[in-house]
Amino acid sequence: MGTIATLEVLEPGPLTTVQDMGRYGFGRYGVPPSGALDAYALRTANLLVGNSEGEAVLEITLMGLKVRALTGCVVAAGGGDLRPVINEGAVETWRSYVMHRDDILHFKAPKTGCRAYLAVGGGIVSQPVLGSKSTNLSSGFGGHEGRPLRKGDVLFSDSPEDFLNRGGRTLPLEWIPVYRKDWALKVLFGPQDCDFPEESKDVLLASPFGVSPHSDRTGIRLSGLPILRKQGTGESIISEGVVPGTIQIPGDAQPIIILSETITGGYRKIATVISADLPLLGQIKPGDQIRFRQVTLVDALKALEEMEGRVRMLRERLSGISP
Repeated sequence: MGTIATLEVLEPGPLTTVQDMGRYGFGRYGVPPSGALDAYALRTANLLVGNSEGEAVLEITLMGLKVRALTGCVVAAGGGDLRPVINEGAVETWRSYVMHRDDILHFKAPKTGCRAYLAVGGGIVSQPVLGSKSTNLSSGFGGHEGRPLRKGDVLFSDSPEDFLNRGGRTLPLEWIPVYRKDWALKVLFGPQDCDFPEESKDVLLASPFGVSPHSDRTGIRLSGLPILRKQGTGESIISEGVVPGTIQIPGDAQPIIILSETITGGYRKIATVISADLPLLGQIKPGDQIRFRQVTLVDALKALEEMEGRVRMLRERLSGISP
């Protein structure tokens, strides 16, 4: 059947965008990666509906998205439980469902987490920009016209009827992340931890930090005991490249966890959240509390291998199911 209109946006919610795994390799030009803040949720939701794991999905922040099916399609929501309903009947996250023409899917309110990822069999058709369909909000390109979704937008998918027999797939319970209001994030110190006294490192590891309402896709702003620099150390440094998960300490001594819409920073970085915990950053919301725990590089690599192993096993398990 080819590319056809699949979903109509009835209500967009506060922030719903098209995202995939992001665009990499353009940091030298000031282009951040963008992409899903919770890549684990994106990848698994895509596998549940039969897509390749990096296909573009809808990233839904907190609540509100309401869409109407314009044709039969299969959908799955991963990530935060935003209380999704189809035709007012509750449905589960981490499970694929068949929607019929004129069915309405609505994400009502956050129960756990902050962001849900809606995958559609056949993907979200969008013209890639610099190799990615992800929306870059600050520059206004990628995704759906380079902006958040609006009421009346129509989204297209590639042959969604070919995916209808993927309904009813589920993620094994033991692979479903648990989202809390109190978070424990694993970190490695560096790259500029030598510019902080041991007392500041102890504060980072021993103290809870509250999540500020001023947090967004560029970074998670925290409030708590100050993380002070060594005496005689300047407030800022020459701007340099940063990666998602970097914990930057600006002049007010309150940490900021860098996310995927930031590509450079001019403050010292005391530590970095490990790769396996990066998906959790997409589920942290204002009012939550964070504690940091130091791990070794070996621990970090092991955690990443375990996460990638779950995705690989899911991919292999689903590939054995007849299409």
